[in-house]
Amino acid sequence: MRIKMVIEYDGSNYHGFQIQPNAITIQEALETCLAQLTGETIRITGAGRTDAGVHAMGQVISFDTASTIPADRFCLALNRYLPDDIKALSSRQAPDDFNARFNALKKTYRYSIYNSAAGQILVRKYALCLNETLDIAAMQQACRHIEGRHDFSSFCASGSSARTFERNVMKCELTHNDVWLTLEMEADGFLYNMVRITVGTLLEVGRSHLSPQDISSILEVRDRAAASPTAPPQGLCLIKVDYPDTLRIQEQ
Repeated sequence: MRIKMVIEYDGSNYHGFQIQPNAITIQEALETCLAQLTGETIRITGAGRTDAGVHAMGQVISFDTASTIPADRFCLALNRYLPDDIKALSSRQAPDDFNARFNALKKTYRYSIYNSAAGQILVRKYALCLNETLDIAAMQQACRHIEGRHDFSSFCASGSSARTFERNVMKCELTHNDVWLTLEMEADGFLYNMVRITVGTLLEVGRSHLSPQDISSILEVRDRAAASPTAPPQGLCLIKVDYPDTLRIQEQ
């Protein structure tokens, strides 16, 4: 049977999601624990291939198993083997052709910025820590230029395997609450480092090095060099992955 599972993890100690030679990854940890649980060699597919140091609250994986463990109990059984920084939240039987990556309709990422000199030690693994004056209104205005369907070549790091660079960003919203700045982006797909480059560029708007209107110009030139440096990974978290309503997951 094919399983759809939702997981969360602290990416601080991992070299990203996808398996890599000579590096510990989320995928490797999951597959190792699945083998211990089932006695099978299982290969998983993840909805998003998060980078080193990036976290997830709603990553989705799919995999096949011949195990007799009921699908909705799979998450509980797997949690007995998983390390403390990875947890399975739910599991269901999925249609045989379900693919966590290719069936995804949209994904939501959140980037957290902690802007205060005090308290950084406690949040440094889960936020970009700053202590500077930022023009929040200008940054929020710049977000409007990100929303919509654009060619995001300027917001894609080198080394991307993407065949096309057009993406539809349904939401790019920056909220401000005391010392916290939170950027939430929802799109039908994300390019390599797209959210982190967006954050780096918005920060340059906040520092008055760029204007909100410059975002449109950066998009138009389709050149990574036109955008700003990539923000560090620890502030980024994959919040959720949505699938079409027609893709009904079978309940046990």
